[in-house]
Amino acid sequence: MSTRNTASFMHHSGFSLIELMVAVVVVAILASIAIPTYTAQILKSHRTEARSAILDLAGREERVLSVSNSYSQVPTDVGYTGTSWGTGLAVGSGYYTVVITVGNSPPSFTITATAAGGQTADSSCASFTVNQLGQQSSLNSGATDSTSTCWK
Repeated sequence: MSTRNTASFMHHSGFSLIELMVAVVVVAILASIAIPTYTAQILKSHRTEARSAILDLAGREERVLSVSNSYSQVPTDVGYTGTSWGTGLAVGSGYYTVVITVGNSPPSFTITATAAGGQTADSSCASFTVNQLGQQSSLNSGATDSTSTCWK
């Protein structure tokens, strides 16, 4: 026969309901802080991609100007596929579409990147624009100037 007392095995293990609820509340608070912050950073990284794309296109347009003495409105001339910019071609990961408008007298261009897909949730920086003079601007979803926020 065993000399051990069976009562010694009756100790409590696990979590009480209150401890479990406290843990759930802590996780909920952390998630309520982390998820919006993460989402904001994702939108911000897509903005960077759009700014880089239109500045790259501006540089490509300048190269076309140096060779042909005019800017090009044909995407293949600046390294993109397609026959025209039309309503916009997706750049980078596709979170922005780009349209180039070219003027001939004097030679000029305006490149505009507009939020597309999931990026439309970014109401602060709905579009980015750069022209042949290097002037940069941005509009929020309400068509109000947000250049100081979006091009920093």
